[in-house]
Amino acid sequence: MPAPVLQVKNLSVSFQTYAGVVKAIRGVDFDLKKGETLAIVGESGSGKSVTTKTLLGLNAQNATVSEESQILLGEENLAGYEESDWDQVRGAKIAMVFQDPMTSLDPTMTIGKQIAEPMEKHLGMSEKEAFAAALALMKDVGIPDAEKHINDYPHQWSGGMRQRAVIAIALAAEPDVLIADEPTTALDVTIQAQIINVIKAQQKKRDMSVIFITHDLGVVADVADRVAVMYAGKIVEKGTVNEIFYNPKHPYTWGLLSSMPTTSTALGSLHAIPGTPPDLLYPPKGDAFANRNAYALDIDHEKQPPFFKVSDTHEAATWLLDERAPKVEPPVEIQKRQAFWQENFVKEG
Repeated sequence: MPAPVLQVKNLSVSFQTYAGVVKAIRGVDFDLKKGETLAIVGESGSGKSVTTKTLLGLNAQNATVSEESQILLGEENLAGYEESDWDQVRGAKIAMVFQDPMTSLDPTMTIGKQIAEPMEKHLGMSEKEAFAAALALMKDVGIPDAEKHINDYPHQWSGGMRQRAVIAIALAAEPDVLIADEPTTALDVTIQAQIINVIKAQQKKRDMSVIFITHDLGVVADVADRVAVMYAGKIVEKGTVNEIFYNPKHPYTWGLLSSMPTTSTALGSLHAIPGTPPDLLYPPKGDAFANRNAYALDIDHEKQPPFFKVSDTHEAATWLLDERAPKVEPPVEIQKRQAFWQENFVKEG
């Protein structure tokens, strides 16, 4: 198989605060293949955005990336980059679409100029060439009457149109990897679907790799090839989108899926995960989810679980998969999903 476009190995990120050192990311590993979409999901504060900002060197100045961390883009390890080194990566090799398009755009520059600027900087285009290419790219991402609006300012556009402009800026220098950090959060539902379709269409056209950050599992089902589930600064389960949705193994993933309403959800039966995530000033020595986990074993409070292999593409860090663990029945909602998995994937495959 070809080498991954991006490999993240043992990524650990901490923040020095007035209260002490916050261990925000604690040994994260994943890879990204050419042309695929990896979704990283989890509650707010699980470490999704810090992970992806680290891939672009965008964390605050009080952040420290451990010396053992590796962010391999091809053969380059970005983890040791200085600020001046990032100029050749941001936009040119890895680009990002942020949550709020209004705060992502410069209010003093025209939309066309903001799209053209990366082309001038990274592709060596003249101002005239970049302006023409920006106009074509505006049309490509579905901005109507692009010729009429290329000299508009961000405040003149709606949220959905501004997000299309942000996508165009991210694509301008033809990056290998696009990070979409909850790009639909600030938009209404109908516009969300349009923005997702724009990203998918551009990914297919450019054979680009995408990391999609979200807490909305409904979005994940529509965009992802593989899923990594994050909790308390660690990835706790990863697999193909079908494996995570229909055959999940980690109790945290069970909780996330059980809390997602479906057309078959009974009235008054919507599940919520009890409690709150741990304080990463003082990370627990065992499984970080143990205190919120109705299925926790004694060992969960004492020792962090390793990853247990479920299939060649699926693994989960839970002691419930240890051969010595007692057999437990997951929630009813998860049992229904696993029955669907058995009926439609195991029997067919």
